Amino acid sequence: MSLSPFHLAIPVYDLAKARLFYRDILALEEGRSSEQWVDFNFFGHQLVIHLHPQTESQQQAHTNAVDGHNVPVPHFGVVLPWQDWQRLAERLQQQGVAFVIEPYIRFKGQVGEQATMFLFDPCGNALEFKAFKDIGQLFAR
Repeated sequence: MSLSPFHLAIPVYDLAKARLFYRDILALEEGRSSEQWVDFNFFGHQLVIHLHPQTESQQQAHTNAVDGHNVPVPHFGVVLPWQDWQRLAERLQQQGVAFVIEPYIRFKGQVGEQATMFLFDPCGNALEFKAFKDIGQLFAR
């Protein structure tokens, strides 16, 4: 599957803390930056954190029930190869990252079975990382 990189710009109300999180915790390569924003290589995609006053969703996330868990909305993330997801989950656990939803297998034994985990950045933006053993299940019903 060949995909074009996406560009996503998100608000952060503490640029220094968010920069440390994306660079040091998630281990993303930093690109261009200014006093107002920072570019990151988000697994081959362009993620930009922009200084912005705190948003309502950053103050208190709304959730929707999915597979017995309260999934924060809005959220964004990336679908990783299975082994990469496992390595990321282990590294984040070793770093003591607080998860909103701990790494687990969602929809186990069902269509769309996937590994997933959710966490917040320091500014309250929710991230999801997921993986499929069978990437053909990505859009399966």
